Amino acid sequence: MKALTVPDKELVVSALQAEIRRSREARYDHRLHGVLLVAQDMSCPEVAANLGAAPRTVENWVRRFLADGLAGLSEGERPGRPSRLTAEHLTAISAALRDTPRAAGLSGQLWDGKLLGAFVAQRFGVPLGVRQCQRLSRQLGFRLRKPRPMLAHADPQRQAA
Repeated sequence: MKALTVPDKELVVSALQAEIRRSREARYDHRLHGVLLVAQDMSCPEVAANLGAAPRTVENWVRRFLADGLAGLSEGERPGRPSRLTAEHLTAISAALRDTPRAAGLSGQLWDGKLLGAFVAQRFGVPLGVRQCQRLSRQLGFRLRKPRPMLAHADPQRQAA
């Protein structure tokens, strides 16, 4: 029987590894395969080389499996700093974004990251960076728009049209 080959191996391998990293279920299956290969007498460095992982990572998978069984291979909660904004804050921010910044007591025509950060700091005492405010706006289902410049000597009637 003729051996099968995959063209562009490096590209295919990197694409498959990216797909594995993308999904929680795929990462779990990836760990299962790693422990299975170790159980079939492959060394951790060999498994790591075959799966595109670090040997220490494979060792950790095996240790977690031995300690907790299959539950040790499942994806755990990733630690992170808790949000400084409560659900009530998010509701108030969403309501404010539905209106103009002037209605919230700010000077500006359109909401942007900087203006939203000023609103959140003024209203709730929570300082947020511009990027974080832009991300927050998207999470709440809003799109921040950039103001269009008006030409100094342009015809207002033609601009309105």
